[in-house]
Amino acid sequence: MSTVVADIRAREVLDSRGNPTIEAEVHLAGGGFGRALVPSGASTGALEAVELRDGGDRFGGKGVARAIANITETIAPAVIGLDGTDQEAIDQLMIDLDGTPNKANLGANAILAVSLAVARATAAELGIPLFRYLGGPAARLMPVPMLNVLNGGAHAANSVDIQEFMLAPAGFASFKEALRAGVEIYHQLRKVLAGRGLATNVGDEGGFAPDLATNREALELLV
Repeated sequence: MSTVVADIRAREVLDSRGNPTIEAEVHLAGGGFGRALVPSGASTGALEAVELRDGGDRFGGKGVARAIANITETIAPAVIGLDGTDQEAIDQLMIDLDGTPNKANLGANAILAVSLAVARATAAELGIPLFRYLGGPAARLMPVPMLNVLNGGAHAANSVDIQEFMLAPAGFASFKEALRAGVEIYHQLRKVLAGRGLATNVGDEGGFAPDLATNREALELLV
């Protein structure tokens, strides 16, 4: 068993909106393997970490070839040979390599992709679930799914200000059962909306996007 980082690869893939994003792979010397795809948002704040895009005509300026080059040419040579179990040191190294407060040089998307892939590869090499690897041996709380069931703001063409109304089914014995409960609520919500004569079209992230009068009305629909 060896948790030393042996290889890092990156490629351009498409996200759920059909926009490019980064997929990174990390291979450890002992055979452990981790892959991570980074998310991207429809709206970003002025103070958020920079999601590095290419600009120009390709993919409407949303390509990530520059960020991928930063992984292969800058991040990979520095991280290969380090121990994957020292997640904090690897993350700090990438932050130092970037040298800006908002990840503008290497791109937060490049840094996050490698960071997540390292964690997954190391957990796989150690043969433990990712949540326990990150949370330590005392971690007992299972991950809870979060489902975006109502969309507003920049995610939908309606009058609702809040972008995401989320469900977090808690208290179930397994992730599988929690996910089942969330999906059942989602489909029941469709029936409730249709019964009230409200639209059941979906927004940018798959939640329903009815034209509700207030944010409170959205919350009342869920409870």
